[in-house]
Amino acid sequence: MRVLITGGYGFIGAWIARTLLARGDDVFVFDLKEDPRRFRLILSDADVAKCKFVPGDVTDLAALTAAIRTHGITHVIHLAGLQVPTCRVDPMLGARVNVLGTLAVFEGIKATGSQVQRLVYASSAAVFGGPDKYPAGSQPDDAPLIPSTHYGVFKCCNEGNARIYFQDHGISSVGLRPWTVYGPGRDLGMTSEPTKAIKAVLLGRPYAISFGGWSDFQYVDDVAQAFILSLVRPYQGAKSYNLRGAVVTLADYHQALTRVLPAAATLVTVGTSQIAIAYDLSDAGIERDLGPMPKTPLEDGIRATVDVFRRLQVEGRLDTSDLDAPKPPPVTTADEV
Repeated sequence: MRVLITGGYGFIGAWIARTLLARGDDVFVFDLKEDPRRFRLILSDADVAKCKFVPGDVTDLAALTAAIRTHGITHVIHLAGLQVPTCRVDPMLGARVNVLGTLAVFEGIKATGSQVQRLVYASSAAVFGGPDKYPAGSQPDDAPLIPSTHYGVFKCCNEGNARIYFQDHGISSVGLRPWTVYGPGRDLGMTSEPTKAIKAVLLGRPYAISFGGWSDFQYVDDVAQAFILSLVRPYQGAKSYNLRGAVVTLADYHQALTRVLPAAATLVTVGTSQIAIAYDLSDAGIERDLGPMPKTPLEDGIRATVDVFRRLQVEGRLDTSDLDAPKPPPVTTADEV
């Protein structure tokens, strides 16, 4: 495959690139600027060099279309977007990048005819409202979409537009809805704090996770593999699917972290406010339509993250700038009132 990853220099993009390279695929990173620092956390310099940088703004249809044509792209993974805090502060910018950017991806694929065989794009569990909005039990893919943030609304819009592009133009796509994705390279976004806590403990620093309640912890390598499996397995349509990892409380996460790094018992604290996103989401739909997806046990995922951070620490490359940055306030159930 010749895969174009929009927003590919981000956290999930780095892990997707790693898996694609291991498969022998050609990787093209479409992003605003060349910034492979997250790639270098998990890839050798030789592998980083194999990922071809294609400069461009995801809202620039002409640039996207040219990239697809020029590089003979056969598959697209669309990750480019702004996260919850930015969309909250500047909704118009958020809409421009998250909604118009996604439309540009579909239009670029449409303009190149049948060249692109599959599009997989990042939606989000943020399309759902708080857990208090739903009955008890795991929620299916088609549970009511009642997001609590502009970001979630923009993702709903993208899912709707994907359906129309299949209806009107036959463009098949898969939307994936990650929840709390953790692992090396997770340094931005509302749910990045559990990963930052791991790093802080290794440095002997206290860290307060600002939210609590329940969450769905998904190890980044599992999420990256889900994107690639959705790219290569037989499929026709335009559905959006829940992903599911370890659905536990933040207190449970703290205990798992403490079993891996005992110092976390005193260095890490967790909040009490539930993030306003339903946490018990069924992945029966994706497993029915696209087959089984990987699920790394929580403690194993934490341990794998620790291993990477320790290696970087020994090499003098463990970046701490994310620990020093101010935390954006989480969107909690109380905020909905």
